[in-house]
Amino acid sequence: MSKLIYLVPLLPFLGFLINGLGRKILSKSSIAFIGNATILLSFIISVVLFFDVKATGGKVFTAFTFINAEAFKIDFAFQLDQLSSLFLLIITGIGFLIHLYSVAYMKDEEPQHYARYFSYLNLFVFSMLLLVMGANYVIMYIGWEGVALCSYLLIGFWFKNNLYNYAANKAFVMNRIGDLGFLLAIFWLLLKVGTVSYNEVFTEATLAKLTSTDATIITLLLFVGAIGKSAQIPLYTWLPDAMAGPTPVSALIHAATMVTAGIYMIARSNILYNLSETSQHIIAIIGLATAFFSATIAIKQNDIKKVLAYSTVSQLGYMFLGLGVGAYTGAVFHVMTHAFFKALLFLGAGSVIFALHHEQDIRNMGGLRKKMPITNITFLLACIAIAGIPPFSGFFSKDEILAAAFAKNPIYWIVGAATSVLTAFYMFRLYATTFLGKYRGTPEQESHIHESPKIMTIPLVILAFFSVIAGFFGIPKVLGGGHQLQQYLSPVLTTEKSFHIEHSTEYMLMGATTVLALLAILFAVNKFSKKPELDEATGLGKTLANKWYIDELYDTIIVKPVLSLGSFLKNIIEKSGIDGIVNNVGTFVQYAARQLRLVQNGQVANYIMIMVLAIVVFVLLWFYDSSLLRLVGKLFY
Repeated sequence: MSKLIYLVPLLPFLGFLINGLGRKILSKSSIAFIGNATILLSFIISVVLFFDVKATGGKVFTAFTFINAEAFKIDFAFQLDQLSSLFLLIITGIGFLIHLYSVAYMKDEEPQHYARYFSYLNLFVFSMLLLVMGANYVIMYIGWEGVALCSYLLIGFWFKNNLYNYAANKAFVMNRIGDLGFLLAIFWLLLKVGTVSYNEVFTEATLAKLTSTDATIITLLLFVGAIGKSAQIPLYTWLPDAMAGPTPVSALIHAATMVTAGIYMIARSNILYNLSETSQHIIAIIGLATAFFSATIAIKQNDIKKVLAYSTVSQLGYMFLGLGVGAYTGAVFHVMTHAFFKALLFLGAGSVIFALHHEQDIRNMGGLRKKMPITNITFLLACIAIAGIPPFSGFFSKDEILAAAFAKNPIYWIVGAATSVLTAFYMFRLYATTFLGKYRGTPEQESHIHESPKIMTIPLVILAFFSVIAGFFGIPKVLGGGHQLQQYLSPVLTTEKSFHIEHSTEYMLMGATTVLALLAILFAVNKFSKKPELDEATGLGKTLANKWYIDELYDTIIVKPVLSLGSFLKNIIEKSGIDGIVNNVGTFVQYAARQLRLVQNGQVANYIMIMVLAIVVFVLLWFYDSSLLRLVGKLFY
């Protein structure tokens, strides 16, 4: 079994190397086969490992000593337990479907760019696997930085467009801000407890070395890293701009890999977070604020991918709310269900964009239900799931988080329920505007619309199936279930907070959110299927359409001042100051040389005089003593 665990990340890495190095000689079919086969084999091995963990429990596999310092030792080791094995299935399973979908979606690329794309995807999966499999925070950090690099490469994949390059740079820079917090947390742990290995950090003896202040600082620094990676306020603005990359990349970043890294890190560190109630409150408040704030933006977006992007930010906020109130299983459960329906939504959007020749404005769509029946029904199922309608998957995971939030603070539930209603509204505004009503393009454009090829629709059908049934892995006790997922994760999520709500109250909460969501769906379908919003928004709607002008605010108070400071340092400090000193030294040497050159006038008498004076000086220096100093003193003082 120890050899199998190393193959899980190794296979995608081999795919990255083969396609990357052979991009100029491999055919497209070979590239697609290598890229997909490596991920599929990794998924098969992950399934085997999942059942092994279920039967025998978690284990740590050490490959070698990575860092061996006097004060601490860090191993290059993998930890295979209930939490990591679940994430392996999500990453490799959904990752494979996205790879398969990409075979057709990216078919118009030249062979070397086609290979570059699949090599980047493989490296992305490898980095995410390294992140979740690491047995300590340093190995997690290596994978953490790896997914950031890959997101930069994939967001800016079409690098000839400078706007895409700007989006890639923005993602990279904002992730670096968060990563600094993560790095400082690692240093703080090493300073205080001398280890970063999970099995050592999470012991009672080690935790006893941390004061409450230490625990708060470490957990908040880790949360700063999670804010950047999982796009929470204030570092969320990179994620909507990440739509610049190919649509399958959006699905991979938003559903199965990068943005879930912050959730995984905090869930993995649940024992640390249990020591700091302050950190938990901050996580819950920021998560809730992000969920509601981004949902308000989504209701006025007209780019099909932007709606889904802000939806992702909102759903991530739900997950952080779950983490903040101690419902770690609920947060991980929502990661799982969200991975299915959000990957389906992005791939469904990609199918629409593919059919409409890269049109992304939903105002130019409409009536696609008849032309694209498979995309239509699968997209509809995903919309129902994300809206939290029973018995679809999103209902169970979202309800678990909201129930825990209600037990912690009823205000949390009110804001969360309002966000749930907004989610149902904007998703069915998107669905109705895109698939219902009449097509709003030209008849010639309509005649060319057709369903996507099977290699793209098969992943849609598979994801739709799991979007419907995945919730049954976590049926709560109030509905007669045993919550299998909670039982499975319990050895890792040991600080899961139990909350007690009367069954009648929980039924009422479920019913309220479901009824409100259904009313929002009916309103959106009735309104936007008949009269979609085609004009530019005005008033508050314009503010929402422009994303509350947060990007403009950041540009004004951060980006422009930093650029101005950089310009000042470049033009004044560097060019006029540092370069000026260096250049003036050179100028002075040239001037001095020109003046000294005049001494060479060709008169032998002058040369003899200079030679004699030099000899005198050397003689005086040779006989240097205190008497010479007295002589000099008498001459000059």
